Amino acid sequence: MEDYLGEERHFPPPAGFAADALVTSNDLHAEAEQDVPGFWARQAADLLDWQREWDTILDWELPFAKWFVGGKLNVAENCLDRHVRDGIGDRVAFHWEGEPGDTRTITYADLLAEVERFANV
Repeated sequence: MEDYLGEERHFPPPAGFAADALVTSNDLHAEAEQDVPGFWARQAADLLDWQREWDTILDWELPFAKWFVGGKLNVAENCLDRHVRDGIGDRVAFHWEGEPGDTRTITYADLLAEVERFANV
């Protein structure tokens, strides 16, 4: 796999974008370079709620890569339920603007209720 990680070009972000980044040091990048599958396994375990944990982090058979083989996620749970459960259901999930004057702001809790209602159709 290391043979395919040999990209030498760099694409730095704009200064203003970088200044607002949550990562302020190169430690995270160094950790990822040192152990690619292990790094992503830690990220997946820390940042996602899994219904079933994976059996294999990475199944790399060129030209295909399969990540988190055997794992099972629920997208709605990770995108909506967890935010409501963590007490931030009143935060804006998205703000829509259509024709002049048409707007709608929907919170995580509102969106979860809509998704649950639709799921029962």
